[in-house]
Amino acid sequence: MSGLAERILGDPGAAEEVTIDVYLQVWRSAGSYDAGRGAPLAWILTLTRSRAIDRLRALGGHRRVTGPLETARAVPSGQAGPEEGSEDAQRRRIVQAALARLAPNQRQAIELAFFSGLSHSEIAEELGEPLGTVKTRVRLGMLRLRELVGPAGREAL
Repeated sequence: MSGLAERILGDPGAAEEVTIDVYLQVWRSAGSYDAGRGAPLAWILTLTRSRAIDRLRALGGHRRVTGPLETARAVPSGQAGPEEGSEDAQRRRIVQAALARLAPNQRQAIELAFFSGLSHSEIAEELGEPLGTVKTRVRLGMLRLRELVGPAGREAL
């Protein structure tokens, strides 16, 4: 969780603050969690991503983080124990394998949206593509990721 926040913000201190805010939000709103909408980890990561992007924009707009997705692996969170670290590493491998199987233009759009915090409009501007094209790439890429990281898809990876 703090690794994702640090990847988006590029600042360990700000990532720690976001992580604490997310933990407090989870504690306060745990009753609003809907298991039908996804796993608890997905909910918490979505909250983390949203909070980190909000913080990034509050600090003066988006700061483009560049570098391959593999660099996210090198960002230490300092919070996971051995068992949790192993589970995180397994999830990371699954997601990386799934991302690698996406069309390059879908992967690029998803990485810009989720790891750089860009909006669809900002991605369209960055890539010089029409907004509708970017939205379609992100949507199709996310649907494909859902297939790939789901129980049946994981077996194929």
